[in-house]
This record gives sequence, structure tokens and C-alpha cells, in this order.
Amino acid sequence: MASIGFIGLGNMGGPMVKNLIKAGHGVRAFDVVTDATARARDEGAEIAGSAADAVSNCEIVITMLPAGEHVRSVYLEDDKVMDAAETGALLIDCSTIDIETARAMIGAADTRGFEMIDAPVSGGIGGATAGTLTFMCGGSDTAFARARPVLETMGKNIFHAGGAGAGQSAKV
Repeated sequence: MASIGFIGLGNMGGPMVKNLIKAGHGVRAFDVVTDATARARDEGAEIAGSAADAVSNCEIVITMLPAGEHVRSVYLEDDKVMDAAETGALLIDCSTIDIETARAMIGAADTRGFEMIDAPVSGGIGGATAGTLTFMCGGSDTAFARARPVLETMGKNIFHAGGAGAGQSAKV
């Protein structure tokens, strides 16, 4: 099973983490909301002190954040997750954000030698809790192939919509 750094433990991210742990993955998680981190700890996640710390020594990084500005901040600006992530880590952004930011993040990841997909979800809190989310994925074929097994622990319908930003386009 994979070691996963998970950032964003809100209404969707929290249940997603629970399903990852239930499937046997090791999860190091972070959120700015302490109640959310306490719930994740109760489910068995290791809690990190920062987003950058959450991704150290992890094979996969998953983010579930409110908006494009938060995704950009976490990956490149304030938290600099792309600087802290392990060489070769797979980056999966499950946030529903604007297509331009999704493409920019995948481009930045590619420049730094990471594979990344945009994988927004559909199915709501009920789907996140039940592990029946739909993931609409954009990115390279190889990144999608790497992401699919972990996405299958959180969802029932996982499809590759095309290149960078195509997951966001499909969701729109």
C-alpha cells in the first residue's frame, strides 16, 4: 500500500482519508482547521504540522481544497508542497477549481519532474463517505494509470477525460 500525504480534511477530504486508511494506505494529513485534523487522527491518520510536512516521505500527494487560489498557494506559494514532495511522487488534486489553474499546476509539476492529474470529484459528502465518488481526471496517460488504483479506494467511477485540465473541463 502507498504512503499518502493528504491536504484538506473538510467535508469531502475527511471521508476520503477514512476510505484510504480503510484500504490499508498510510496517510499523513494536514488541514488548517484543528477539528478536521482531530477527526482524521481519530480515523488513524498521522497528523502533520504543515502541508509541506504532510508530504515528506510520501509516494502520493492528494489535495482537496476549496478553490484554485488555495491549490496554487499549497503547491507553489505559501506551503511550497512541490518543493517539499519526494522525487517521483504522484500529485493528485481532487479540488474543483478553474481549468487555467489546473493546467498551470500540472505544468509546474511537469517542470519539476512530477506527474500530476486534476481529478475533481462528483458525488457529494454521501459519496465521499460511502467511497462511491466519481473522479473526472485530466493529465497524462501514465499519471492517470498511477493514480487509478488509489482513486478506486475512494470512488466507483474513475475516468480519464484527457490532458491537463480535462478533469475540470469534464466536471464543468
